[in-house]
Amino acid sequence: MLNFENQVEQHIHSIRAPEASSSGKLVRVVGLTLEAKGISAPLGAHCQVETAEKNVFIDAEVVGFHEELLFLMPFTEPLGIGPGARVWVSPHSSKVVISDGLLGRVLDGLGQPIDNKGSIPNPKKFALASALVNPMERGPIDKVLDTGIKAIDTCLTLGQGQRIGLMAGSGVGKSVLLGMLTRNTDADVVVIGLIGERGREVQEFIHQTLGETGLAKSVVVASPANISPVVRLKATNLTHLIAEYFRDQGKNVLLLCDSLSRVAHAQREIGLAIGEPPTAKGYPPSVFALLPRLIERAGVGRNGYGSITAVYTVLAEGDDRTDPIIDIARASLDGQVMLSRDLADAAHYPAIDLAGSISRVMNSLVNTDMLQAANRFRRLWTLYQQNQDLIQVDAYSPGSNPDLDQAIQLRPQMQNFLQQLSDESVSFADSQAQLLELLDNGL
Repeated sequence: MLNFENQVEQHIHSIRAPEASSSGKLVRVVGLTLEAKGISAPLGAHCQVETAEKNVFIDAEVVGFHEELLFLMPFTEPLGIGPGARVWVSPHSSKVVISDGLLGRVLDGLGQPIDNKGSIPNPKKFALASALVNPMERGPIDKVLDTGIKAIDTCLTLGQGQRIGLMAGSGVGKSVLLGMLTRNTDADVVVIGLIGERGREVQEFIHQTLGETGLAKSVVVASPANISPVVRLKATNLTHLIAEYFRDQGKNVLLLCDSLSRVAHAQREIGLAIGEPPTAKGYPPSVFALLPRLIERAGVGRNGYGSITAVYTVLAEGDDRTDPIIDIARASLDGQVMLSRDLADAAHYPAIDLAGSISRVMNSLVNTDMLQAANRFRRLWTLYQQNQDLIQVDAYSPGSNPDLDQAIQLRPQMQNFLQQLSDESVSFADSQAQLLELLDNGL
């Protein structure tokens, strides 16, 4: 059984000697940050801060500086730190261990195993920051990703190497849909980042959603909401680094990040703590620079060698689809799947809202006949939604709009087609055949 909090506390508060001889001292603690003086270190450097307890040190990272002051953010609560506490710079900054032995393992945000299965075999050290792929060297997205979900495969066809967002308010079915993608999608490796969510969801996702078979080809990185924001960002970068490691072996990787909104929240906490000015909805500028940079790490590899198909969940707080994080995600991703609370309240699952969803690469993945059929289906579905009030109060006169007449006639079949049980999987070919048959019967 996982004991996440204890594992993290043990890693962060380990008893050890400082790893470097030069030291400075703390001069102030302000909110989430520690201010140190008399020591020089670059952004991202790993530091160790002494506590009142003998030979116990707290890990921290340099997140900013001002003249001679360094701003540090600790990996855990800075309990036991007093005025003038000494600070050492560690020579092992932002290095994590990755290997093929990660499959089937659960890691914390710093890359340490938390599944009680021992250490990682055949470890190799990597820096969390990766080299950018030249966009002219990326391969095209020209292979269909079979998700096993009828609504997505037919109306929102995805490709290997595409970046997509699952966008909805809380309790609308994002996690269930994410689980369906995990189980149904045919990928060589699945890398899952559970960032900033509830701690209990780690156990649930591993044992109920993945199961033993799913976990065998997966790597899970977990950093719940009670963990330091700097560790949550490290967990996000680690998730992408692991996906890049397997992609560079020529494998097709499915990257699931739950959630992109919590990543933005972590960066907001850090930015505001070091004095960045708040902009839209309190988010500092660094948030809007971080998200596109993170998303661009996914995609097809150099010359089509391997791919990372990325699925990011995005929380629409208060069901607000104009939230700035949703806006930046829509602008940066290759499409989005919007979930509707109205459909969820009507027990229509998955609650995919075709009116707000799109796949920007679908045109290059399916033939003309299938594309026309998908567009026809979407038009009929949306037309009914737009006139639903008139139809329900019997204010619509049949025959005045042939398309709406067909939408009314096919409504029960369309609803049945779009609904799917969470443990049900339908192949891409069968989904297409069912859609064509449905439209042919309505002519």
